[in-house]
Amino acid sequence: MSESPTTNPSSRRFPILRFLRRRLQGWRLRHQLPFNFYIHLIGIPLAVGGLFALFFVDWYWGVGAIVLGYLLQWIGHRAEGNDVGEWAAIKRLLGLPYVGIAPRWNPDDPTRL
Repeated sequence: MSESPTTNPSSRRFPILRFLRRRLQGWRLRHQLPFNFYIHLIGIPLAVGGLFALFFVDWYWGVGAIVLGYLLQWIGHRAEGNDVGEWAAIKRLLGLPYVGIAPRWNPDDPTRL
């Protein structure tokens, strides 16, 4: 059996890497505004660290870090013009309208600015 030139042999051997690469590409597509990208670099570790603090340090520091981390991410998504990832997934499951990629970054959107 011969491989086509477009088939990446490492992606067949390492499906986890292909899965992670696609998730990262999707994440980058939803975080194109530099402000949103950089504020996520603060908010995500803060929220994850809050989970650690919640169970191993002190519960109110953990809750505070989680809330602050998500608040920073929410601010970034408001600036970019799209929904926060978790809320977009919930809205999608419920059949509600959501903004996955802001119109100004989505070349397929007819209302693109």
